Amino acid sequence: MHDLLPEIQEIFRDIFDDPSLVIMRDSNASTVEDWDSLAHVNLVTAIEKKYKVRFALGELQELKNVGDMIDLIQEKLATK
Repeated sequence: MHDLLPEIQEIFRDIFDDPSLVIMRDSNASTVEDWDSLAHVNLVTAIEKKYKVRFALGELQELKNVGDMIDLIQEKLATK
C-alpha cells in the first residue's frame, strides 16, 4: 500500500490554509496550530470525501495522531 502521508498533508494544508504546513505520523491536535474541533470535523469530512470512506464516531475517538488516522484509512481501503 502506498504512503498516504503526502496526500493527507495536502488535505491538512488545504483545511488549515497553510501551504507550508508539514505533518508527521506523530502530529496531533496539540502539535498543529489551530487544530480545534471545527478543523477536526473539516479534516474528517475532507478525508472521507477523498478516499470515499466513512468513519464511525468510536473509530475517530480512538485516534491519537495522524499516523493512527492513516492506518485507519488504509484499513478501510483494504476492505473496500
